[in-house]
Amino acid sequence: MAHLTDIEIAQANDINHIKNIAKKLDISEDDLDLYGKYKAKLPLHLIDENKIKTNNLVLVTAITPTPAGEGKTTVSIGLTEGLNKVGKQATVVLREPSLGPVFGIKGGAAGGGYSQVVPMEDINLHFTGDFNAVEKANNLLSALIDNNIQSKTQNLNIDPRTILWKRVIDMNDRALRQITIGLGGTANGIPREDGFNITPASEVMAILCMATDFEDLKKRLGDIFIGFTFDRKPIFARDLKAENAMAILLKEAIKPNLVQTLEENPAIIHGGPFANIAQGTNTIIATKMGLSLSNYVVTEAGFGADLGAEKFLNIKSAYAGLNPKCVVLVATVRALRHHGGAQKEDYNTPNLDAVKDGFKNLEKHIENIRKYNIEPVVAINAFVSDSEKEIDYIKTTCESLGVQAVLSEGWEKGGEGTKDLANAVINVVENKATQYKPLYDWKSPVKEKIETIAKEIYGADGVIYDKKAELNLRRIDRLGFNDFAICMAKTQKSFSDDDKLIGRPTGFKVTVREIEIAAGAQFIIPILGKMMRMPGLPAIPASEGMTIDKEGVISGLS
Repeated sequence: MAHLTDIEIAQANDINHIKNIAKKLDISEDDLDLYGKYKAKLPLHLIDENKIKTNNLVLVTAITPTPAGEGKTTVSIGLTEGLNKVGKQATVVLREPSLGPVFGIKGGAAGGGYSQVVPMEDINLHFTGDFNAVEKANNLLSALIDNNIQSKTQNLNIDPRTILWKRVIDMNDRALRQITIGLGGTANGIPREDGFNITPASEVMAILCMATDFEDLKKRLGDIFIGFTFDRKPIFARDLKAENAMAILLKEAIKPNLVQTLEENPAIIHGGPFANIAQGTNTIIATKMGLSLSNYVVTEAGFGADLGAEKFLNIKSAYAGLNPKCVVLVATVRALRHHGGAQKEDYNTPNLDAVKDGFKNLEKHIENIRKYNIEPVVAINAFVSDSEKEIDYIKTTCESLGVQAVLSEGWEKGGEGTKDLANAVINVVENKATQYKPLYDWKSPVKEKIETIAKEIYGADGVIYDKKAELNLRRIDRLGFNDFAICMAKTQKSFSDDDKLIGRPTGFKVTVREIEIAAGAQFIIPILGKMMRMPGLPAIPASEGMTIDKEGVISGLS
């Protein structure tokens, strides 16, 4: 089995018609908006708040990852298969992949091995058009802004120097980071500096993922903060009467997408914000849809628990009233070797001493999850280079902390390889009876919220604010946005804001360089270090290894 590629495994398995997957969730065929045989959108009326309160939400996150990632999606899908194997009705709820990383470094993002969601090619490419809709809604607002600046009759007196809104495209294209628009004469608009972000970094994506219904979506779109007039009055998207037109473009994108796992269990995939600059989780609507239809919902949050899980718990769960009952911390032996000082070329070489040193990183994440009054389970995502001594050390040391660590073999064995993990999760969910609590109150002062995250989650000694950040704080206060959540933007490679500080660093402070506003999403974004909202392609992009034959069969996408 293990020698097969992900694409070969997916192609070797027959895909069931999506209407049969819907039957497992008691969804009638009339309620499906079919996108061919294997994809469908689900209507929002299927969400049932009463069922949400009684069903069980499990969050999958990870230790601080290596550049290759530690397999959260594979574990999330595998855990869902395992839960169904042991008799629980379970659905996995995931983010949609971005085309930029698919063709850049990471390749596909639909799981791996025998723990995949299918149709993998569709999910990794255009899927049902949600990313396209987000892109178009975002860029419609950009067009309306520049049209208003040009207008002689409807002009809002916008100061182009203050415009914060950027265009987006779902591709890694560094040449678009900073551009000049409006050149070529007066008919082409007013020249000004602009730039592109990648689509998952758009506030429209963040808004789609925070919206609770269509009316909430429209209001949030109208609340997007654009900039100021020449006389220093704030301008919002609603001042341009943009929210209805933007919402029209998102009328289908707001509906969650139903697909399936390789073992024909339900999978809901919806939304896709990045985790180092946005909230890094699927939509509130998708999570609630899963909880309305299944007894167990397995979902994931991007990067390490200090980023995606922190935002899932302090932003998404706090706002939506969700109650995660268990957190699965994905760890790999190779990641612990990395955090123990092993060099990249030695990640796949057994090194018990490095694993012992690197365990400090996992231990800090365990401590952090417990601060939310949730018990974690550690999933050791298996690789062929793992040694028994290293795995035994992780299990024994976790046991000494009162945490169960379980080997997860979903890549190689699917649900058969994750039944032990499933039973460990069930034990926490059904026997611990914990009530999750967020780490901070949204109504606390902004600096207090930032410093709570920095000290409690990162382990920092304090926070330093650059001059620009202090000016941004005064702007936030003047605009009345103090009650927003905090969406920290920092490197995913370290607890700190220095990606060279691996393991569990101590004795450091983090520096807030500036603070951005996402008024529609209702969070503010402290920027720690230099964050990239438009990635570039590597020297050898993943796209170079992809082929398609005359029959339309794709290779190299996984």
